[in-house]
Amino acid sequence: QVQLVESGGGSVQAGGSLRLSCVYSSYISDIYDTHCMAWFRQAPGKEREGVANIRAGGAYISYTDSVKGRFTISQDNAKNSLYLQMNSLKPEDSALYFCAAESGFCPGLNDEDNYEYWGQGTQVTVSS
Repeated sequence: QVQLVESGGGSVQAGGSLRLSCVYSSYISDIYDTHCMAWFRQAPGKEREGVANIRAGGAYISYTDSVKGRFTISQDNAKNSLYLQMNSLKPEDSALYFCAAESGFCPGLNDEDNYEYWGQGTQVTVSS
């Protein structure tokens, strides 16, 4: 089975920082050259939103406009880990953050249905 496990969420004041981690199974690390990893988030009452994605440790990186300049996605495949460094957090960043993976290509951030594997999420709460 393919497994992804997120961690690092918590509560923080606006302007603060959090670093999310996603540890993924060897199946994903073994297809490093072709897979794509992504972070999505979903707030109560809102649709799931693509935050950032990355392929091959940085050969391809994309961010949604609302987080550009504040969030950084990175990957250390040797550690089977994906990260999301979140700085200058805003209350509107509050959401359940999911790690996702696609093995064959790199779907866009508006193409969540084409990501095959998902973690259970880690909660981020930003207060003002």
